[in-house]
Amino acid sequence: MGQVRATALPSSSLLFQQPAGIQPGDFVDCYASSTDRPLEEAAERAFKFPAWVSALMRLRNLLVTPFGLNTEITSPEKIGFFPLVNRSDNELILGLDDKHLDFRISVLKQEGQIYFATWVRTKNRFGRLYLRLIMPFHVLIVRNAVKRV
Repeated sequence: MGQVRATALPSSSLLFQQPAGIQPGDFVDCYASSTDRPLEEAAERAFKFPAWVSALMRLRNLLVTPFGLNTEITSPEKIGFFPLVNRSDNELILGLDDKHLDFRISVLKQEGQIYFATWVRTKNRFGRLYLRLIMPFHVLIVRNAVKRV
């Protein structure tokens, strides 16, 4: 198992082809590790969150419900908590659009590396505040997810 490291998202990622593309001011981060696991298995393993992450998600849902944010995902195809938006032979794009922000997660398998990238476009002041509040948890959760692969 490789060490988890922050890195740039490869330019081949489908995230760069999202409608309106990645714009200045959008949040993008990427973490990678070496793996020989197939793409789907790596994603399933990463998004099989431990109990503490599930508890944080339940708390998040309780806190944001009064603001009218999405707390229930009804997508027919999900990986972990996240709806599948797009796929290719070597990449899965997961994500959701809400009134405060849109986000996408890329799980890209390329040349023996697995990349987990997050792209967030905030839509208003509440979205920017929300992103700022969850950032410490985001980094911890993503690094932990990549480590499980």
